[in-house]
Amino acid sequence: MDLSLVIPLLNEEESLPELLAWIRRVLEPTSWTYEILFIDDGSQDQSWNVICHLQKEHPEVLGIRFQRNYGKSAALNTGFARTKGDVVITMDADLQDNPEEIPEMVNMIREQGYDLVSGWKKERFDPALTKNLPSKFYNWTVRRMSGISLHDFNCGLKAYRSDVVKSVEIYGDMHRYIPVLAKWAGYSRIGEKVVQHQERKYGESKFGIERFIRGPLDLMSVIFISRFGKRPMHLFGPLGILFFIIGFLILAWLSYQKLVILEYGIADRPIFYFGILALIIGTQLFLTGFLAELISRSAANRNEYLIKEKVGM
Repeated sequence: MDLSLVIPLLNEEESLPELLAWIRRVLEPTSWTYEILFIDDGSQDQSWNVICHLQKEHPEVLGIRFQRNYGKSAALNTGFARTKGDVVITMDADLQDNPEEIPEMVNMIREQGYDLVSGWKKERFDPALTKNLPSKFYNWTVRRMSGISLHDFNCGLKAYRSDVVKSVEIYGDMHRYIPVLAKWAGYSRIGEKVVQHQERKYGESKFGIERFIRGPLDLMSVIFISRFGKRPMHLFGPLGILFFIIGFLILAWLSYQKLVILEYGIADRPIFYFGILALIIGTQLFLTGFLAELISRSAANRNEYLIKEKVGM
């Protein structure tokens, strides 16, 4: 199969027939074989009934329905596991992603050799204060922390080589950081394409203010796991040793003043308590790294590595 489209959705009954018709108009002239996976993330409206109706009329349509709302990351992860296409496209179901961008994104994967192509909504039709400005700050932060030069990490319209989506596992709100996870997995050819952003036609956004809290926390988790997931002592060990040395030197100097110079009131100085605190923090950080290293070494996947290709086997 040439192409798989993974489309997570939540309460999008009005947009689904129009979206499917739009996708079919774009893809049918290409002669590609394709499948469209609608992942219903616990919708409370008639979205699932609409999917079932569309599947009866169009065999390329597939549907998965969650018992309750698990989030976009869970929907994408479930869809990725079931894709059969050589190229995988993700897009939102709210008609704000333009399916006419798909052929060029597929060609960037096939002909230009990209592992992943992310859409860039250069001109957005979202509210400035609640979405545009926070999105720019968020993207700037992720660029600085990840080293990936993308302008719009959170764009739902992306294209992947099949082995990329099979190599990453996403959960929580980590769908925003799939390019970061892909780079960590060894897929460094990450491209970008300016895409047309559509105004929302039906319903309202499903993402609230809590995304501004969960997003940075998930970013820190991704960065930590990607850099120190299999070697946590490389993070906690140096920090622990640094704090321990600082605390030890402070207390050693105060002890010299107390025992040799015979100064009094050492225990009344703030630096005395800072030295004890630094010593305790250093010990705790080192022990945390040691315990994390034991857990990492005991994990079932401690020696799992991604193999790109084989020959003679």
